[in-house]
Order: sequence, then structure tokens, then C-alpha cells
Amino acid sequence: MSTYNIHEAKSQLSKLIEAVQRGETVTIANAGKPVAVLGPLRDKGVRRVRGVLKGQIRLGAEFDEPLPDDMLKSFEAPG
Repeated sequence: MSTYNIHEAKSQLSKLIEAVQRGETVTIANAGKPVAVLGPLRDKGVRRVRGVLKGQIRLGAEFDEPLPDDMLKSFEAPG
């Protein structure tokens, strides 16, 4: 991981972006203190497929019934 001060980072931004594209992480510092990190974006991963669990999840008959009063009170703000 390389560290650059803000002035260097501004003047060498293209170089820093190329380093990030190679997988490197770059730290930007202000007066010697790290303030930002440039790094490669993470892959979003596998795309979700809708309906993959269709027919495998069952809800009880009481699913849409009102909650008991004591449970409802636990959701209320104190005071």
C-alpha cells in the first residue's frame, strides 16, 4: 500500500487510478495523517435469481393475524 500527500495525489491521479486497477490500494494523507483510501471496487458477486425458493417456504395460517397486545407494546417507544 502506497501513501501520497494530497498535492501528489492531485498531480498523479491517473497514475494512482492505474495502480488501483492493478489491484493495489493507495492511501492519501493530509499533513502526514491518512484521510482517504483508494482501492478497487469489490465484485458485486452472483446475481440473485428471483423465485428460486418458490414452493419451499410456507407461512402459517396465523401469519396475517394481529399481534398480541404484550408483543405490540414491546415495539412502542418508552415514555
